[in-house]
Amino acid sequence: MRAVSDVPVEAYLGVAALLFGLGLFTALRRTNAIMILMGIELMLNAVNLNLVAFSRYLPSGLVDGQVFAVFVITVAAAEAAIGLGIILMLARKRGSVDVRDFMELKG
Repeated sequence: MRAVSDVPVEAYLGVAALLFGLGLFTALRRTNAIMILMGIELMLNAVNLNLVAFSRYLPSGLVDGQVFAVFVITVAAAEAAIGLGIILMLARKRGSVDVRDFMELKG
């Protein structure tokens, strides 16, 4: 069985790139507000994976990447809570979570 340190950093970066691409595709191609929010969360998780991978493989041994990842997770949780609250309010008012129905909210 391989230890975690035997896995090259490129493997983590590849998975993070795949997650980020999937999240970007979801956020740009969907019209459902909840799916857009999920895509943004996927992108934030990809960033967290990059931060932790670089923190693990940098020779200094500092945990700056891990601390920053915890900060990003906290911000993502707040973003999800506020975003879902806004989406829920708009869904109750409009009866839909399709972003095309929210165009009159623009500027």
